[in-house]
Amino acid sequence: MEMERINENTIRVVIGNDDLSERGITVLDLLGNHKQIEGFFYSILEEVDVDHQFQDNDAVTFQVLPNRNGLELFISKNVDEDDVTDDNGADASVDSDHPDQVSDQIKEHLLEKDDQKDFFSNFKSQASDSNDIEDYLNDDGQPTTTRVVKLHSFEDMISLARVLHLENAASNLYQYNGNYYLELIFFVNESSKESIKDELAVAYEYADRTKVAADVLAEHGKLIMEHSALELTRFHFIGNN
Repeated sequence: MEMERINENTIRVVIGNDDLSERGITVLDLLGNHKQIEGFFYSILEEVDVDHQFQDNDAVTFQVLPNRNGLELFISKNVDEDDVTDDNGADASVDSDHPDQVSDQIKEHLLEKDDQKDFFSNFKSQASDSNDIEDYLNDDGQPTTTRVVKLHSFEDMISLARVLHLENAASNLYQYNGNYYLELIFFVNESSKESIKDELAVAYEYADRTKVAADVLAEHGKLIMEHSALELTRFHFIGNN
C-alpha cells in the first residue's frame, strides 16, 4: 500500500490486490457489504492519518477509483462538493455516512475505463452467450441434479476455478448473508454418476456442504456470476486457461 499527501486536505492511497487480500477483502465484497465498506474505509484512514487530522474531522469524503490491480482511494476533508470530481468530471465522492453509494460507484468506474469495459457486466453477459447451457437449463425434459457449496472466501472460488473444469454442468455464484455460495447444476444425461462424484469431491476440497438451498439463493441471494461462474472466474481473475 502506498500513501501520498496531495495537499493539506487530501490523501491518495494506492491499494493493490495483495493489500486487499491481506485484509480479507475483495472488490466484489465492496459491491455489497456496506458495513465492510465503512470499516474498510476507516481502517485505511487510521493507518495513513497518523496525525489524526482527518479522523477528527466530521466532513470526510472518500473517492474510489477501482482498477484491475486494486483501487485508488482519495480521502478528503473540508472539501467543497463542487471540487470533488474525477478526471472525467464525474462526481466520485462518497459521504462517509453513506457507504452504500460505493457499490454503484465502483461499477460505474469499472465500466468507464476502456480497458475495463463491462468488467462486472461481463459476469452475466458472457455467461448468457453460452446458449447451449441456457437452452439445456430451460429444457424441462432434460434432467439435472443440483448441489450448493459454501465457499470460505472469494479466494477459494479462484482456487477452485483453477482446478475444477466442468464440461457438462452449469455454475452460479451467489452472495448471501455475507458468504459466497456456488451452485453446481449437473446435466444428468451428459454425465456419469462417477464423474459427478469426482467433481463434487474436488469442490469439497475448497468449500463446505451447506443446508442453504438453491431456491433460497435464487430468491434472497445476490447473483454475481450466472451459468458459467467457474469459467468467468478463470477469465477475469486467472486469465484464459
